[in-house]
Amino acid sequence: MSKTGLGVFLAFVLVACSKTPHAEVASAMDGVRSPADAALAYEHNIEVILAGDRIPGRMQEVQRSCGSDRFGQCVVLGIQQQAGDYPRGELTVRIVPEGVEQLVAQAGEGAKIGSRNTSAEDLAQAVQSNALLLNRLQKEHARLLEFLQRRDLPVSDVITVSQRLSEVEAQLDVAQQEGAQHRRRIDTQLVTFDFHPPGLPHKGRDRIREAFSDFGDIFSGSTAWLIRAIAALLPIVVALGILVAIIRGWRRRSKRKKAQKS
Repeated sequence: MSKTGLGVFLAFVLVACSKTPHAEVASAMDGVRSPADAALAYEHNIEVILAGDRIPGRMQEVQRSCGSDRFGQCVVLGIQQQAGDYPRGELTVRIVPEGVEQLVAQAGEGAKIGSRNTSAEDLAQAVQSNALLLNRLQKEHARLLEFLQRRDLPVSDVITVSQRLSEVEAQLDVAQQEGAQHRRRIDTQLVTFDFHPPGLPHKGRDRIREAFSDFGDIFSGSTAWLIRAIAALLPIVVALGILVAIIRGWRRRSKRKKAQKS
């Protein structure tokens, strides 16, 4: 092979190698979404490790981006913040699939992404059942309207049909809302960010630590409750004991009298 041909070959290899990692990163950053023939509701739980004094500001930035639909349609569902010795924050949003990774990138800018869990709930059965219910209710609604349009319909039947029509319309509203909620969960994804500083345990482990720290309070509270319960039940126990002693004494006397008579 000539030097020119060898140079072209090496250049081609270098270009190919340099593009491959970027393509892999891009495909990984595209996020997941429910396929067209499926009904999957995705949820993401992301741990963001960040200095404690930067947590409030970072949460506000992510919240503003969501509120302004910077990365696509987005809504904030919940915000929790904790200061003191163990600062942390939790932000829950619902956002379109194409905006998930961009929001994650903003939350993790200059920080460290710890654990990340993604799960999907299959709503296919629920969607199908709700669609069948909607179809049945719509057909019944149409038939009831036809009945009401009849001029020879007795007044009693008109009242009965009108009552059933109201019930069907109420059920239709509920089914339509349920269908809209299914569609919303499929078309958008739930993302929960757990912000905490380095060295602070993950939320699950932190709950265990908090449980151990609350052991004394829980134990003393339970003991106090037990003492109150004993104090409340003690008079009843004493009264029952006296009553049992009286009954036993009366029975013994009755037995003695019967024995003397015999």
